[in-house]
Amino acid sequence: MWRPEFEFVSARSARLQGYHRRLAVFSHHYRGTPECPGLVLGLDKGGLCEGLLYEIAPEQWPKVYEQVHKREMLGDVYLEMVLPVTLLAGGAPLEAITYVANDESQQFATDMPIEKLMTYIEQGQGTVGSCRQYVANTIRRLRKLGIHDEGLERLSPYIL
Repeated sequence: MWRPEFEFVSARSARLQGYHRRLAVFSHHYRGTPECPGLVLGLDKGGLCEGLLYEIAPEQWPKVYEQVHKREMLGDVYLEMVLPVTLLAGGAPLEAITYVANDESQQFATDMPIEKLMTYIEQGQGTVGSCRQYVANTIRRLRKLGIHDEGLERLSPYIL
């Protein structure tokens, strides 16, 4: 959400029911290595997730989809799913492409205590930067958007 890396027409606040945001994926590339993994966020089953729904111009759609798909679908860590989301401003539910953490992947990280999370957050350094900076940027962006994410807020005293 803090670095979408693609062109969009609008970004609107939305809610996804049945999934929540969690550091659910061991990162072996972007925020860690196979020998020293970091953690990245994924949608995990249960609860709800508030975030942004990006509207893409029709003429940009093929390019943006290819770019995002290539970035997110490294290995088997995510499942691409079309799920219903609700705009917080109201209106009929919309369908959105989402990337859900694949709980059958070797890189799926089960829920763990803060101390263990922090070990992975502190050690993770990958091709696009540190895991710690990734988590800090996400917390800051969520706060700026007025989104309270209980799981990430638990980590904020250790990160920010």
